[in-house]
Amino acid sequence: MSSPNPLNEHLDAARPYATSLFRIVVGLLFACHGAKTLFGSFGGVDGAGGTIDAGTWPGWHAAVIQLIGGILVMTGLFTRSAAFISSGSMAYAYFVEHQSEKLWPIENGGEASAMFCWAFLIIIFTGPGAWALDRFIGAGRTQSASEPHRQPTRV
Repeated sequence: MSSPNPLNEHLDAARPYATSLFRIVVGLLFACHGAKTLFGSFGGVDGAGGTIDAGTWPGWHAAVIQLIGGILVMTGLFTRSAAFISSGSMAYAYFVEHQSEKLWPIENGGEASAMFCWAFLIIIFTGPGAWALDRFIGAGRTQSASEPHRQPTRV
């Protein structure tokens, strides 16, 4: 039997908080993509504050998913559902919009789509972490896979 590793114990204890920080950053960055396309923020779609026409398929619909999904994931509200839809949206973006050009993301401009797709997939399985609105409304009250089971301490 090996002795417990204090570093691993500290890292395991911090896992729910690191999971939350990861979720918050990914959600924020995703929402920024939606804001850029819908409102012309961050230079817009053309670098000069331009937006995409409302209802344009698939760009406008993707931007709505990016904005709403990003905000929901960032705040930890309906996290797993929002991450599922966001991941699917990015899988569609990669395989339909990027992969038809060339196979590898580095060659077809699909790095962001691929990374967001996989990041949201991880969030689906790990849950929202410690800091999430889901916890306050009851949707996240069950212990997520990212949180180790803790034995009650005895005095």
